[in-house]
Amino acid sequence: MADDKVNFELVSPERLLVSERFDMVVVPGSEGDFGVLPGHAPLISTVRPGVIDIHDGGRIAHRVFVGGGFAEVTPERCTVLAEEATMVENIDKSDVERRLQDAELDLRDAESASERAHAEANVNLLKAMRDAAA
Repeated sequence: MADDKVNFELVSPERLLVSERFDMVVVPGSEGDFGVLPGHAPLISTVRPGVIDIHDGGRIAHRVFVGGGFAEVTPERCTVLAEEATMVENIDKSDVERRLQDAELDLRDAESASERAHAEANVNLLKAMRDAAA
């Protein structure tokens, strides 16, 4: 097996979305984006809502929106367990805008701290999804 590629797996609750070898993967970590190349130091990170850029052949081959999760990196592999994952080209912008409006109303109408926190997280997720689709 050549050492010039990193094994990348992206798993969502519904299915295994990606399981291939690529030149590099850029993950939206909670502390900032991080790139994973072959031989990367071991790392475990939470993932914030954002886009994973999958590089291959000198270009971004795939862009996947993730709604948060966890990433585990070893020198040979990067595995992302995503709460939600959608190929960027499959995001329906008008649906996201409608959902964002509803979420903002839910945030405005939240009566408890728990409701407010849940609504705020949903608004932030949908804003990140809208930005990814732009």
